[in-house]
Amino acid sequence: MDLIAGTLALRPYVFGFLAAFLAAGAADLGWRRTLLFGGIVWPVAWLGEFASTRVGIPFGRYHYTGLTRGRELYVADVPLMDSLSFAFLAYAAFCLARAALARRRPSRGSLALLSGMLMMALDVVIDPLAVRGDRWFLERIFYYPEGGLYFGVPLSNFAGWVVVGTVGVGLYLAAARTVGAASASPARGRAGMVWPGIALYYAVLGFNLAVTVWIGEWLLAGLGGLVHAAVALALRFVHRHAVPGEVPGAGSRGVQHT
Repeated sequence: MDLIAGTLALRPYVFGFLAAFLAAGAADLGWRRTLLFGGIVWPVAWLGEFASTRVGIPFGRYHYTGLTRGRELYVADVPLMDSLSFAFLAYAAFCLARAALARRRPSRGSLALLSGMLMMALDVVIDPLAVRGDRWFLERIFYYPEGGLYFGVPLSNFAGWVVVGTVGVGLYLAAARTVGAASASPARGRAGMVWPGIALYYAVLGFNLAVTVWIGEWLLAGLGGLVHAAVALALRFVHRHAVPGEVPGAGSRGVQHT
């Protein structure tokens, strides 16, 4: 119980975002699918982190310092909050992908891949900021022994985020079929309930950009802002230049334009 309380006290922002994910997901997917989503993405992310700290796949080789061991929960050598964060990051990216593809007829694979890519776009800011955790309240919880080209982060890390996001969302889309018709038609005439998830995406981005500016990393903040401005323009183009269709995998409250 002390470790649970310590984890909550040490990482309140993580659990704030997690609570937002649960609320947004319940309104969007329903409680069963929301718990299914988190229950699939979290172990995929944990396995990716566990493997990376040993064999360098899929994120590249890095190590947790254990600095906060005894103050927060760990699963093996991975802090719980780190792998748990992937649940709300993947869901937020999934919502943004569904909104972008709402007028198309994507396969589950293409929807999962876009979700993984959008999750990786968040990491363009998240990971370089995290390796500077000793300059803010994250603390120095991990490091890349060989550094990396992008603000100390290896490019393999970003590829790993695409892989983990794509696999996690893809497995959810496959499993959701057993929890009701994953492609059931949503309410007509509105864009479903993806917008709280999209707000979560940009809240996470805004939080990380704000901390990046706070520690004085203006170049990183500027590049992150430019990347996401380009992403937003690309998603807008994809959304506007498409034939009407239905996005699979959203559940009975998914996305459809008529």
